[in-house]
Amino acid sequence: MAREGRTASTTLTAGQLARARSNASTPNPVTADPVLEDRFFRQMVAHMRTGVVAIRRDGRLAVMNDVAYRVLGLAPNPADLGRPYAEVLHDYPEVTRVLQQVFESSSLPNRAEMRLRKTGRAIGFTISHINDDNGRVVGATFFFKDLTRVEQEEERDRLRDRLAALGEMAAAIAHEVKNPLASIEVMSGVLKRQMTDREEALEILNDIIKEAKMANSIVVEVLEFVRPIQLQVERVVLDDVIKDSITLAEGKRRRGEVTIKTDLDSDVPELLADPHQLRQLFSNLLANAFEALGGEGHVDITGRLELDDLDTESPDAEPEPPKVIVEVRDTGPGMSSDDLERIFSPFFTTKPQGTGLGLAIVRKVVDAHEGKIKASSVPGEGATFQVTLPVVPSERSMGR
Repeated sequence: MAREGRTASTTLTAGQLARARSNASTPNPVTADPVLEDRFFRQMVAHMRTGVVAIRRDGRLAVMNDVAYRVLGLAPNPADLGRPYAEVLHDYPEVTRVLQQVFESSSLPNRAEMRLRKTGRAIGFTISHINDDNGRVVGATFFFKDLTRVEQEEERDRLRDRLAALGEMAAAIAHEVKNPLASIEVMSGVLKRQMTDREEALEILNDIIKEAKMANSIVVEVLEFVRPIQLQVERVVLDDVIKDSITLAEGKRRRGEVTIKTDLDSDVPELLADPHQLRQLFSNLLANAFEALGGEGHVDITGRLELDDLDTESPDAEPEPPKVIVEVRDTGPGMSSDDLERIFSPFFTTKPQGTGLGLAIVRKVVDAHEGKIKASSVPGEGATFQVTLPVVPSERSMGR
């Protein structure tokens, strides 16, 4: 009985398996909704975080997502679809040249870069063919990403490396020169006291002392520039720092009749920063403004809180922490575009006397706080320095 039961059971299971196989081989009558599928894939492309441009074999634009429009600086226009891509992208010959060659080559670039002449932006791109079910090439896709921010970070790293090497050399020279200068100044002072009755010799000695003091101040500034910054971080009220910086700047350069207006938004919070370094930063900017104004004019200092500096042209970037943006704007003679490109470089100066290290030190302080600084100017219309500082620095900068 037991054996029969097992046999019947085995036979039944085999039948069930046969029917299951039969059912499995029967085509599923449910088919995908082509409209739904088309909408899904269009939404997928539209929400990709890289720029996408797809063209057909006949040279007409098939797809262009919002990121592509944004990076290229074009206004999204649904009417562009179906137009020749060369018309839509006529301001970007670099892109159209690449697309013109896409159907003539079987070896397409996987990782390449180009610079867009119109906007100056650098993009990284890859190209692939689109094949139909029979393997024929019916179109191509151009995927790209804005690399401008990446390039800027790389350039800042290269600048830090160059400054580090320069700093080591300058520190060695400065230490060798500082001691003889101090001796010259001291001995000239002694000699001056012993020659009170010789007017001509006294004038020469005064010149020696003056030049020795100037050389010594240059050495001190060089040492200040090359010395690594060790941040002493504490809570800082920005308004207090600005007031102290104005006083320090008046000790460095003659203010004269220059008026200053400070306007910090009420929501600007305390910063976690090094107050001494911030005072040096803003006093250098103000001293430069005083010198440019020549004793008369106006300086505006504004400050505001920026909660999110997410780059809309690089939508894959992570949201950044809160920052405070301070602008120092003067009504001086301004600067040329050539000077603007070099003002933060060490030893560059347009003044007859000066080391050219003031703004280099400013940038060094900003970098130590993981901030940013940029200058803008129009000749005859003054200059503006914009300093961006994080409200709370990273652990890496706090440990410097």
